[in-house]
Amino acid sequence: MEENTKNVNNENTETTQPIKEKPKSKSQQLVLENESLKKQVEEFKDKWMRCVAEFDNYKKRNAKIYTDAFNEGRVEVLLKILPIGDTLDWALKMELDQKTMDGLKAIKKKFTETLEAFGVEEIDPTGKPFDPNIAEAVMQAEKCEGEESDIVKQVFQKGYKLNSKIIRYATVSVTK
Repeated sequence: MEENTKNVNNENTETTQPIKEKPKSKSQQLVLENESLKKQVEEFKDKWMRCVAEFDNYKKRNAKIYTDAFNEGRVEVLLKILPIGDTLDWALKMELDQKTMDGLKAIKKKFTETLEAFGVEEIDPTGKPFDPNIAEAVMQAEKCEGEESDIVKQVFQKGYKLNSKIIRYATVSVTK
């Protein structure tokens, strides 16, 4: 067995002191090495599981960002085409020849079907109590006999919602 030595400098004098180690058997060394490796495996497993969880959270965040961006784009497109429906409603109230009216009705039907295919619902608060969560009051109207206050009397511009989220508030007049 070799003896380990250590040089110690103490006030310019050199002395050699042996460091004594207990002799370990090969099996004891293997047991210690095995325990050390088990600890490393646990550490690496813990780090790996944290990385997997972090990556799953990253994927979920990105999926939500993608979905939100897609829905925002969808709403912007719908807001651009809703005035077409308003114009069709306005045109249908005009006195036109029968062929023109039939054509406008067909276009309006197709427009409505397209909105429904996207999950857009029309908000029609006419005759209902005024709800500022779905409509914007721009005018007050005198109530007639038998009418209550704060009832939507007339809709100037239809409101729409997409998946229960208001994308355009109805513009209405309310009885006072």
